[in-house]
Amino acid sequence: MIPLQQLKAESSRRHLHEFLRTYAWPVLFPATPFKDNWHIGAICEHLEAIQSGEIKKLIINIPFRHLKSTIISQAFPAWDWITNPHLQYLTGSYNKDLATRDAVNTRRIIESEAYQRDFGHAFQMTSDQNVKTRYDNDHNGSRTVTSTDGAATGFGGNRRIIDDPISSKEADSLPAINSSIEWWKGTMATRGNDPETDTTVLTHQRVNERDLTGYILAEEAGWEHLVLPLRYEAEFKQKPTKIGFVDPRHKEGELLHPERLGETAANDLAKSLGAYHTNAQLQQRPESRGGTIFLRNNWKFYKVLPTIDEIALSVDCTFKDTKSSDYVALQAWARRGADKFLLYRIRERMGFGATVIALRALKEKFPTAVAVLVEDKANGSAVIETLQKEIAGIIPVNPEGGKVARAYAIQPEHEAGNLWLPDPSIEAGADIETYLTELSAFPNPAFHDDEVDSTTQCINWFRNRSASMGIFDYYRQQAEALKKKAA
Repeated sequence: MIPLQQLKAESSRRHLHEFLRTYAWPVLFPATPFKDNWHIGAICEHLEAIQSGEIKKLIINIPFRHLKSTIISQAFPAWDWITNPHLQYLTGSYNKDLATRDAVNTRRIIESEAYQRDFGHAFQMTSDQNVKTRYDNDHNGSRTVTSTDGAATGFGGNRRIIDDPISSKEADSLPAINSSIEWWKGTMATRGNDPETDTTVLTHQRVNERDLTGYILAEEAGWEHLVLPLRYEAEFKQKPTKIGFVDPRHKEGELLHPERLGETAANDLAKSLGAYHTNAQLQQRPESRGGTIFLRNNWKFYKVLPTIDEIALSVDCTFKDTKSSDYVALQAWARRGADKFLLYRIRERMGFGATVIALRALKEKFPTAVAVLVEDKANGSAVIETLQKEIAGIIPVNPEGGKVARAYAIQPEHEAGNLWLPDPSIEAGADIETYLTELSAFPNPAFHDDEVDSTTQCINWFRNRSASMGIFDYYRQQAEALKKKAA
């Protein structure tokens, strides 16, 4: 009979997941119980595909606090050397201290009693080159540490691991983003030992649409992409990876690893990060931070409203109420001269009945609104028919041109500083970051555009109304002039 310890060792040699649990975890976290989860197995299986050569280039995007570095940068190299001690590792991060930490932890695993007992026969560390940033084994295997903020290295690698090429604190720094991309193109991408067999793993939480993941996906071919968002979103579910993996979650909003990061902690994180960084760092789908049509810097914010000329309500409906459907966007806007002010907004997934109730409530909140603009599509047609005799001023809107064209139509007013939003410090601006995120991302198809549609519908109506009123005023003034001349 084969001893149990020998069976465990053989299972761990074959499977990274078992190695992580049995050999790496007790060394790295001796006082912490190992809490397993499906995403750990998914990462391990993709790294096993790296070892077998089934995958050559792999990107893993995952939020922080989910064992990314522990598995990829610390446990994987120690496991890989059991079978392939001749491989040379080149590993880097945005900071050399972090890359060094990971290399040191790998060496701790290798030098542990259990590892040496069961796998020490595979190779031995050499004494002449065994420092924190560079160590070798007696099979010509090595690990060298580099970083995006350091000088280029002259060493190469069969396995290249890039773990967090940019700090989340520099998410909006174009110099830092560009530096990480240039580091990849000029250093890491050129430091392979054998193009036929070399493999590369890039892992990080997304921080910007133009980060290294964004660059590689746009400019390079042949990369496998594993995305593990904090919360499940059916709308953005990833297609199967090369090894057939699909996210096993089905419930909208389900957490990635609730035992490690539960609802309260996840909600607190989202609140502190804001909508933009939540989408990027937690959900792994960053938007255009500065904005494409609606630049963030052009928005104006008010804390106290001036005297206003008139109010209009704007409604963008949807076809159905499901967890993956579009949102219903109801907005109240005020006009004073050329300036427009967002007074109030509702953004929820609602069916026809709930939309009718919400619109009634919005009209009661703003009884002096001169117009209620409802797009005459989706549920909007039924809403118009139901409420037109009940609420005065309902105007069916059949928008002309595409969404992008309508957005560009109001862009000059936005650039000129005529569009005002409630300041985040007042009640109406409590969730204004969600609005800003959507408007900044537009026309990125990965993001919703319901609030964009509601906004452009109302601002374009105000502009057309002002033009009509201007013509009326002109003829009125001409008539008065003629009357005075005749007198």
